[in-house]
Amino acid sequence: MSGHSHYATIKRQKGLQDAARGRIFSKLTRGIHIAVKSGGGSDPASNYKLRMAIELARVANMPKENIDRAINAAAKANENLEEVTYEGFGPGGIGVIVEAATNNRNRTGQELKNMMEKVGGSMAGPGAVAFNFDPKGLILVAKDTNPEDQMLKLIDLGVEDIQETDDAIEVYVAPENLSSVREKLTGSGFEVRSAELVKKAKNFNLIEEAAAAKKVLDFLDNLEDHDDVQKVYTNVDIPEQVLSQI
Repeated sequence: MSGHSHYATIKRQKGLQDAARGRIFSKLTRGIHIAVKSGGGSDPASNYKLRMAIELARVANMPKENIDRAINAAAKANENLEEVTYEGFGPGGIGVIVEAATNNRNRTGQELKNMMEKVGGSMAGPGAVAFNFDPKGLILVAKDTNPEDQMLKLIDLGVEDIQETDDAIEVYVAPENLSSVREKLTGSGFEVRSAELVKKAKNFNLIEEAAAAKKVLDFLDNLEDHDDVQKVYTNVDIPEQVLSQI
């Protein structure tokens, strides 16, 4: 949507990942732990979930020795982290889906509930927010000097949807096709920055006032900063002119 920004794009362009690299490495390590424990062992050749976790770690420039250490530690660990998805509403009625990795779902759920209620939101039951999101594979492609030509080529390669942003081209595919399409794009000369499974909103909540937008972004950043939280998805949509005022 021209002139508008969704949260994943906002977060990427603000460089929050670089600003909190240590915390991101911690989350990536937890993701590797879960992949090893629930995805089929420590061999990425036979564990697709682990391959995806390693790919995300590489994109974030996590050193290879850190990745290997995380895999080995997960294989030996007795503690099993549980994947839990929470749904709720934040300021301005925005919907949020929070994916967490925890050894105590009741504690994590209560903490997230408190965070939502603190800003006038609420925790919701399963499906209350998820109905507005579709599971997708997201491939981030670097833009060259002719993005229009790139997008035409991407369409010819059979991707589902394309969104151009200031810093990249977001390519959406069916989740089961993520790996094969990524390989196809790389083989066709595209620079693939990352590939991951996401939840994409179908209908968005437009925030048009700077003060309200700042409150929303602060809330989402606080969710992201929670130790147990792996990913946050939301349907917030903030016009670029509003972002420029924050």
